[in-house]
Amino acid sequence: MTASGQQWYVVQTHPHAEGKAAAHLRRQGFEVYLPRYARRRRHARRVDITASPLFPRYLFVAIDLVHQRWRAIRSTVGVTNLVYSGDEPAPVPDDVVRRLKQREDSKGCVQLDLAPRFSAGDTVRVVDGAFSDCLGLFESMSDGERVLVLLDLLGRKVRVTMDIDTIEAA
Repeated sequence: MTASGQQWYVVQTHPHAEGKAAAHLRRQGFEVYLPRYARRRRHARRVDITASPLFPRYLFVAIDLVHQRWRAIRSTVGVTNLVYSGDEPAPVPDDVVRRLKQREDSKGCVQLDLAPRFSAGDTVRVVDGAFSDCLGLFESMSDGERVLVLLDLLGRKVRVTMDIDTIEAA
């Protein structure tokens, strides 16, 4: 929650400068909220988890428009502008920020609903690994990050469990 008289507003940042902008805004005495989520990143056959901004190039800042020098936000390092509605910054309902904070895990990452991108029976193409370029049928999610796919191998259907990142719509 914000202090008395303060309301949440949205700040637009330079690309990949959300953390820098948040640090500089905090030094100026503003309450800042930069929601992040745990993103799986594949690189060089490795998978790692990084905390990435939930809304790239945007963060929330609590401002009392009457008592704080909020116009200084626009000249803060890493910031491009506030999001406006007409001549005034556009307020964000407190409920939006509160709900995002409620969905954070112990590491401060917002938990996202992992709805499957595919439905049972959808044709998919394997884009990485031993079965690369093979077509198959999406069967189901086996857990939050793995899927079951029916591949046609040597004339018969074989159920294979693989990373969700290794398939795409065919």
